[in-house]
Order: sequence, then C-alpha cells, then structure tokens
Amino acid sequence: MVKAVVVLGSSDSVKGTIFFAQETDGPTTVTGNITGLKPGIHGFHVHALGDTTNGCMSTGPHFNPAGKVHGAPEDEIRHAGDLGNITVGDDGTANFTIIDKQIPLCGPNSIIGRAVVVHADPDDLGKGGHELSLSTGNAGGRVACGIIGLQG
Repeated sequence: MVKAVVVLGSSDSVKGTIFFAQETDGPTTVTGNITGLKPGIHGFHVHALGDTTNGCMSTGPHFNPAGKVHGAPEDEIRHAGDLGNITVGDDGTANFTIIDKQIPLCGPNSIIGRAVVVHADPDDLGKGGHELSLSTGNAGGRVACGIIGLQG
C-alpha cells in the first residue's frame, strides 16, 4: 500500500487535508475534508507541477501525460488529473471520496510531487461549449492548492 497526503493552503480561509491510497496496481482512493469554501460545486484537479512559489498559479495545467482534452472522471478521453467536482455544503465544508485509475502513486505517471487544486467554480467536464471547456473545464480561479507528498 502506498499512501500520500496534501495539506491545502490558500490566501483565504480555505483549509483541508486530502489523503490518497493505492494498493499495488489498483485504483487510487482519494478522501478529503475541506472547509472555508463557498457552498456549491467546485472543480477538483491534479495539476502537473508541485510548485507553489506563485501560489496556486504556478501549479501549471491539469496533469495530462497522455496529451488528451479535458473531460469527466468517467470519460475515456480526459486529462489524468481531471477528478471532476466536489460538493460543498451550506456550512462551507466538503467531505468526499473519489476512486480513480488514472492517478497512480508510483510508476512513470505518479502524482507524487504534483499538486491538487480546488477551483472557484464548477467544472463543466469538457461539455460546456465554452472556449475553456476542453482545457480547464471552465472551472474558474484557483482557490486552494497543496503539493502531494508521500505519507508514512
């Protein structure tokens, strides 16, 4: 079992911890708790770079080792880092579990050292018809991020 963790940070009051676990070559299970977000739906992605020198803006684009267009987590054609949306309740808290096969914790496409980004708006999953739909899901600004690190 390989485990990883992200501690989210933001310039606002958004905070959270996200855990990743993967058994051998199986899918990766992502569990998280995030507080301080506005209620509603927010895009949730793995970004290519584990660089927060310029806040969340320096995390680069969505993690996309296969060079595909943006899509939904269940789509065959999608960025590996496209994890869809999380839902935030009226209290500003999101608790979620995501199981995904395209974000391994080891091997050549490992997400260790990359970043998780929570966006201001819903991800349209590449189906919104907006000019940004097929690159970012038109998910808006980056409200919180953190670097994925190995967990003991």
